[in-house]
Amino acid sequence: MLSLTILLLVLVKALFVVLLALAFVPFLVWLERKGSAIIQDRVGPNRAAIGFVRLGGLVHLLADSLKMLSKEDLIPREVDRFYYYLAPFLVAMVSLMLLAVMPFADQQWGVPMQVLTLNAGVIYILSIASLNVYGIVLAGWSSSNKFALLGGLRSSAQLVSYEIPMGLALVGALMVYNTVQLNEIVVAQGQVVLGFLPAWGIWYQPLGAILFTICAFAETNRTPFDLAEGESELVAGYHTEYAGMKFGLFFLAEYVAMVASSALIVTLYFGGWQVPYFTTEGLIAHAALLFTIACLAAVPLLIWLAIAFHQSYLRNLGRFKDIRDQEGHIYSRLCWGLMMVALLAAVAAALLPWPVWLAQAFALVAQIGCFLVKILLMCAFFIWVRWTLPRFRYDQLMQLSWRTLLPLALLNILLTGAMILAKA
Repeated sequence: MLSLTILLLVLVKALFVVLLALAFVPFLVWLERKGSAIIQDRVGPNRAAIGFVRLGGLVHLLADSLKMLSKEDLIPREVDRFYYYLAPFLVAMVSLMLLAVMPFADQQWGVPMQVLTLNAGVIYILSIASLNVYGIVLAGWSSSNKFALLGGLRSSAQLVSYEIPMGLALVGALMVYNTVQLNEIVVAQGQVVLGFLPAWGIWYQPLGAILFTICAFAETNRTPFDLAEGESELVAGYHTEYAGMKFGLFFLAEYVAMVASSALIVTLYFGGWQVPYFTTEGLIAHAALLFTIACLAAVPLLIWLAIAFHQSYLRNLGRFKDIRDQEGHIYSRLCWGLMMVALLAAVAAALLPWPVWLAQAFALVAQIGCFLVKILLMCAFFIWVRWTLPRFRYDQLMQLSWRTLLPLALLNILLTGAMILAKA
């Protein structure tokens, strides 16, 4: 019975993590489109609608999904069908497997808040991430297309080259925390340094954090490291011959890998699920007060949103000459309603008693929410860099790894060892 309970808990946590990662993907696609529009002084997607609902371009995601599902699935004659079909599933599976050891909250009710509680969590991450190259190489080789093959070859060289400085950059963090268990690394970042700074890994390993982040860009094939998909040179690289949902799996895998890389960076260098200045015990002890403050803080934000939506309604009144003209007015009313709910929740939290289980649930939600916000900010950084920096030449890409990042990673290990020796 105990083993069955443990199995059910693992399955529930795995389902939660997978659904959360998949829910991140459409939002990140929308954020990328809107972010690139802002950077390039454009409006971005804002026309697709269901009735009056446009949601600033979010409905475009539904249209894109339907388009991808309904596209004709063209398969060239000369492909190796087994590996051709296997490649997109392998890439997507590896990206999702990276999230299995990420702790998304502190242990509650005796249950660790990560799918797999491995003592070698960091080693698992490195070993699984190294499998990503197989899916990309198989996609390029099995497509029987010279551009796809060149994309696969480029990717194999790139991923292998950047795995080395990435692993060495991690060594510095492991030397500081003296553990490879990711949750223990997050717990160690729950202190305060210099009296006011959260004891995040970025303060102890600034060079290591920079090196690891650069390598994460390369491992996820994000610009400026997207040589494997160089449209200006290789049509679309390793997935040139893929259409429909097989291409959709590659697209999905890229964004899930970005989420996984962001989660690992946040876990190692930005406190993970730690809410700054509040331990788990502090969150439980002050749950009622913190929830009341959060609800009251939401009130001015909702008022601002209500006013902004109403002004948008007045600006666009008569523009579409259909129900879409009422969109801003409806959203404004919704914000006023949510404001009243927030006020009632704040009053109820202040007056009613809080049982221990409810305080623990609040601590769990607060830590998961803090972790997700940090991941979202790191993903926004990925998007910002993509639409700011140009793509490297291939020789520049390789020189950066072997001539710059590798020596700096070794230097970081030397400096970390000297720091530890000086403290001892």
